[in-house]
Amino acid sequence: MLAGGLSAGLPACSRSSGDGATVLKFWAMGREGEVVTALIPEFERLHPGVKVAVQQLPWTAAHEKLLTAFAGDAMPDLFQLGNTWVAELQALRAIEPLDARVAASATLDPQDYFQGIWNTNVVDGRLYGVPWYVDTRVMFYNRELLARAGYARMPSTWEGWMAAMRAVKKLVGPDKYVILLPHEEFAPLLVLALQQPEELLRDGGRYGNFRSASFRRALQLYADMYRERLAPMERVSNVYHEFSTEYISFYMSGPWNIGEFRRRVAPDRQHTWATALLPGPHGPAASLAGGSSLAVAAGSRHKGAAWQLVEYLSRVDTAAKFNALTGNLPPRRANWADPRLAGDPHARPFRAQLENVRPEPRVPEWENILAELRSMGERVAHGDIAVDAAAAELDAKTDRILGKRRWMLDRERRA
Repeated sequence: MLAGGLSAGLPACSRSSGDGATVLKFWAMGREGEVVTALIPEFERLHPGVKVAVQQLPWTAAHEKLLTAFAGDAMPDLFQLGNTWVAELQALRAIEPLDARVAASATLDPQDYFQGIWNTNVVDGRLYGVPWYVDTRVMFYNRELLARAGYARMPSTWEGWMAAMRAVKKLVGPDKYVILLPHEEFAPLLVLALQQPEELLRDGGRYGNFRSASFRRALQLYADMYRERLAPMERVSNVYHEFSTEYISFYMSGPWNIGEFRRRVAPDRQHTWATALLPGPHGPAASLAGGSSLAVAAGSRHKGAAWQLVEYLSRVDTAAKFNALTGNLPPRRANWADPRLAGDPHARPFRAQLENVRPEPRVPEWENILAELRSMGERVAHGDIAVDAAAAELDAKTDRILGKRRWMLDRERRA
C-alpha cells in the first residue's frame, strides 16, 4: 500500500461522456448502491454538465476494492466510506480534506449533525468525510416480560439491568435465556467498553489500553452474562422466532432491526417489543458511532463536481428521500422532525441515543484490533480465559499490531 501511495498524488485520468459532460464515478455499497441511483437524475438535471456513473459494491468486498483501486491509481471520484475506514484511507492520503468546502457551503451545517457521528470523520483535527447515514445500537427488549418480572421500564444502569435480567431468567426458567450476545458480533462488547471513561488505546494510539480498570469492568460484565447463563452460548439462527417464544428477550442492535422486528416477530407478539436507550455504568451512557460517510478521492480530477454531489445528497430533502428508500437513519437533526421518524416510538430512542455516541479509535489498524477484540470476547464467553489474562493478551496483540504505527510516529517526531 505504501508503495502504491507513490502514485496517489498523481491525478486520475479525466473522464467525459460523448457529449462533453463530466462523468463522475461514484462507488456506493450494498443496498445504498442500489437505491441511490433513484436520486441521481435530479442531480444531473440541476447540474447539466455532469453525469454520474454509480457502481454498486458488496460490503464484503468494498474495503479490499478501495485499497486495490488506490494502489492502482483507479479510485472513483466519490465513494461511500465506512466510518471505521476513515483513518486508514487518510493515512494513505487517499481522501481529500473537506474543511474548506464545508466552511464555504450553504447546504451543510456541521452543527446540525450529531457531534459524535461527525467526529468519526475527523482525523488529526481535519475533516475527511461527510456523514451520509448513521448507525448506533440501542436495546431491543420484551417490555411485557420485563413488566411481569416487576420492571415498568428498561433500567438505566448496569446494576439495574443485571437485576432485571436475573428476574426475567427466573420467570423463563433454565431452558431459556435473556440476552442475545452473538459471538460473531463485536458490537455488544465494544459498546460496553466505549461506555467507560478510559480510552481503548493510549499514548496517542500507540498502545492498547485493555488492561485498564475501565475495559476490565466492561469485559467482566460481558463474562458474567454468560457465567450466569443469561446469554446462550450456542448460535441463535432466528432472532425473531426466539424473541417471539421468549427464548431471548434482550438484544443490543441497530436501526435495521426496527423493520425486521415488525416483519418477522410473530403477529400476536408485536405488542411486546420496544426499544430503549442503553443502560450504562451509572445511568444512560454512550453507544457506538457507526454508519457511512461520503468521501472525495484525493486524486480525483473532478473534486468540484464530486463535492456538488456530496452537497446534493446531504440536503435535508434529498436525505429524506434516501432514508425513506433505505430505512437508514439520517445524520442531520433537521431530518428527525419528519413525522415518519418523530412519530415512530421505536425510532425515538435512536434519536436520543445519537446525542450520546462515541467514535471508535481513529487509527488505520483499528479493523485488525476489532478482530482480536471479537475473538477474545468469544474466548471469555466460553470460559477459556479469565478476564485479567484476556485483557493482558489483548493488549499484547494490540501493541504488536500498532508496532509500525509507533515506528512511523517516532520517525516523524525525530524529523
